[in-house]
Amino acid sequence: MKKITFVLTTALLSLSSFIYAQEKNSFGVGININQFQNDFGLGVHIISPYFANNSVAVRLGANLQWLQHIDNNETTWSPYSNIQLGFRGRHQIIENKLFVYGEGGTVLILPNSAFSTKQTLFGGYGLFGFEFSYSNRLGYFIELGGMGTGAKADKIQSKPIFSNGFTASTGFRFRL
Repeated sequence: MKKITFVLTTALLSLSSFIYAQEKNSFGVGININQFQNDFGLGVHIISPYFANNSVAVRLGANLQWLQHIDNNETTWSPYSNIQLGFRGRHQIIENKLFVYGEGGTVLILPNSAFSTKQTLFGGYGLFGFEFSYSNRLGYFIELGGMGTGAKADKIQSKPIFSNGFTASTGFRFRL
């Protein structure tokens, strides 16, 4: 828990330098459901105001995922979490209504000790997304991409991978 708090605090403090440079922009806060490879999850994220000619932002997200596996001849879901930190580039398609963007960054995985001997794993991710703005404060988004971490559930007999491969996410984003 101390590691998560440290990473989130450091990332948020590093984002504070963008607040004063972008008076027309604001932070975005979002909630999402996702699928990372075969693992279902829920997440929250915060996006910095856009900078560099209103086209680049920094995103920090945290997700709670569930790995489905066999435990004592029964199918079970074991929770684990991950933290994503990435850079996003965006392009406006239709006047403040539709945006497309690409994002890439790093991911820190905090596996469950029920299925992994590792305490933390690092990897990378990339995605492209579409955001449909309902109003100045609310938008709906869809993101598709990939994640590479090399994470394996080494305490499970078949040693399945998790948080690797294709990713899909959808949710709402609120601009503050």
